[in-house]
Amino acid sequence: MTVAPPPPTASLPPLAARTGTIGGSPVRDILAVTARPEVINFAGGLPAPELFDQEGIAAAFREVLEQAPAQALQYSTTEGEPTLREQLATRTTARGLPTVADDLLVTTGSQQALSLLAAALLDPGDTVLVEDPCYLAALQVFGLAGARVIAVPTDADGVDPEALAAAVERERPKLLYTVPTFQNPTGRTMPVERRAAVASVAARHGLWIIEDDPYGELRYDGERVPWIAAHADARDRTVLLGSFSKVMAPGLRLGWLRAPAELRRACVVAKQAADLHTPTVNQLAAARYLTEGDLDAHVARVAGVYRERRDAMLAGLAEALPAGSSWQRPEGGMFLWARLPESYDTTALLTEVVRHDVAYVPGAPFYAGEPDRSTLRLCFVTQTPEEIAEGLRRLGEGFRG
Repeated sequence: MTVAPPPPTASLPPLAARTGTIGGSPVRDILAVTARPEVINFAGGLPAPELFDQEGIAAAFREVLEQAPAQALQYSTTEGEPTLREQLATRTTARGLPTVADDLLVTTGSQQALSLLAAALLDPGDTVLVEDPCYLAALQVFGLAGARVIAVPTDADGVDPEALAAAVERERPKLLYTVPTFQNPTGRTMPVERRAAVASVAARHGLWIIEDDPYGELRYDGERVPWIAAHADARDRTVLLGSFSKVMAPGLRLGWLRAPAELRRACVVAKQAADLHTPTVNQLAAARYLTEGDLDAHVARVAGVYRERRDAMLAGLAEALPAGSSWQRPEGGMFLWARLPESYDTTALLTEVVRHDVAYVPGAPFYAGEPDRSTLRLCFVTQTPEEIAEGLRRLGEGFRG
């Protein structure tokens, strides 16, 4: 009996073109390669898990599930649980930016806030200005939205206002994205005068500012610098992003954005399309934690430990890095940025360094434009001072080959 051949099958339609232009996160790729327990990993951006207030957070979840299980396990409003938004508004106001609950949208981590803003503000081909270098996942978000991403020159104080004004006139961008406090990846902080100048450029030229502040509470030296969003020139055009990831726990996936009403409403619609709302039980547990715990005291304890770890890394860098290297002393946050002599390519060197059971993130992926291949990022918060000293010893061996 003759069996008829199966009919030919048509090929599937291709993936969206934008998926072919945006790669995965090099940081997460490095973490996968260096997951062996013997590796001292300076590559991640992970808070120290032993410092999580595990008992306090667990108690908050227990109380919510015991006292209000139906509410905790039910759908919630897209904007976020009212009790949490009220507490976030109170904390924001206390830090110098008058805020009410209705100014805020709770998001599934501040990373989602970036995605919602891209959906609300950007059409394919629109231009976005970013710092040089820039937070890597922001570059992914803007690239996936089909935006043209243009780097603005920076110095030790952050974005150069004159270069920003020239870029706005030349490129006609929709927005500037900045992490002005303990920036990722450089750790630098924009001083108050520079923030005022950036706000003034935005007011004169018509520009949205996205001010991302995931690290601002982790200050070890110096005085707090007011948000750009608090500047008179920027209040009607700045979106402020916040997060519990670095001060409470990243697994809660709780962030928020504060934005002018029209843009906030557009982000609400985008969030409805994305995930309806951030998990109710997580929001209620965080609200309970803020009510019954002392987040500020917890952050102060964490900052004390992180300060020691930063100092341990600073103490060992001169011996670990090649002669002629340079770096800045971050006043807070999680990262230290180093530049090796011009002849070094930190991407090419990483494979050799990992053989010594230590890892860092090469600087090149953080650049929207031409990368400086001699740069690298080191995270100092996840290891103890003793582990940092050993990791730097291994790093020096790796660089010396």
